[in-house]
Amino acid sequence: MPSIVGPIKINSVGGGVINFGDSFYLAPKSAEKSAAGAGANNTGDFLNTNTGFNITNTIDPDLADQVVGGNA
Repeated sequence: MPSIVGPIKINSVGGGVINFGDSFYLAPKSAEKSAAGAGANNTGDFLNTNTGFNITNTIDPDLADQVVGGNA
């Protein structure tokens, strides 16, 4: 069915999907990569992390880790 949409103002979209009207298949895709030291991503109450000496290797020799293709 057709969609009749009035005036719209979208200030920003962060990682979401906006759809007006009919859609058969919506598949948003994203990929990200992060580097953090030992114990940096721990969450919870009353943490005690003893890591000692820490080196985080951020060298990435390959060109693409995960290719994000278009929607099918």
